[in-house]
Amino acid sequence: MPMTEAGRKGNAGGAVEGPAARRRLLQFAREPVPGQVKTRLQPALEAAGACELHIALLTHTARQLAAVPRCERELWVAGDPGHPALRHAASLGRARVRRQRGTDLGERMHHALDMALADAQRVVLVGSDCPGLDAAYVEAAFAALAAADVVLGPALDGGYVLIGVRRVDARLFREVDWGTGAVLAQTLARVDALGWRAALLEPRRDIDRPEDLAAWEEASGGC
Repeated sequence: MPMTEAGRKGNAGGAVEGPAARRRLLQFAREPVPGQVKTRLQPALEAAGACELHIALLTHTARQLAAVPRCERELWVAGDPGHPALRHAASLGRARVRRQRGTDLGERMHHALDMALADAQRVVLVGSDCPGLDAAYVEAAFAALAAADVVLGPALDGGYVLIGVRRVDARLFREVDWGTGAVLAQTLARVDALGWRAALLEPRRDIDRPEDLAAWEEASGGC
C-alpha cells in the first residue's frame, strides 16, 4: 500500500507536518443510545446506567489520548456523530470525526486503518472502554511498530484493546469471533499466515462485564 511522508490537512488545529503527519491515532466509539451500548453489563446496570458508563469511558479515553504527542487524532463513530458526548470527546483531542463503515467490527476497523494508512506510516486504533489505556501505552505501541507490522494490546478477556499497524490486509479481520475470548489468538494466527511480524504489549482490562466494574471504580476514583 502506498504511503507518503508529505504533510496532510490537519484537524481544527491546522496543517500537520513532520513526525506528526506520519502517526495517526484512531478512537472507535458508538453513539450513546440506552439499550444499544454496554449491553453485556446488564442487568448489573440498567440500560440508562450502562449508557452513562459508556459516555464516561468514552470521555476518559479521549482525555487520555489527547496527551499523546506528535500525532493526528480521529474519532471514528458508529451512529450519529452529532451526539453531544461524541462532540465533546472529539474536542478534547481536537480530533477529526469520521463515520465507521462496514457490516461488522472487523470490516469497520479494516476500513478505518486502510484509510489512515493512505497518508500515515504508523496507525494505532483503540476502543473506548479500557481505562488503563494511557498515553504511555499508546507510545509503546507506536514504538513497537518500528520493527513489527502489527502490534496488539491484549485484553484480559482474550480480545484486544489496541491494534497498531504499518500495513493492513482484510484477512486480518475476516472470520474472527468478535466479542469472544478467541479474538486475540485468531488475530495472531492471521498475522502469522500473512508472514508478518507481530508485537504484544502488556495486557489490559476492558470494561465489558459486571465483574469489570470494580476496575472502573478504582480507575475513576468512584466518579
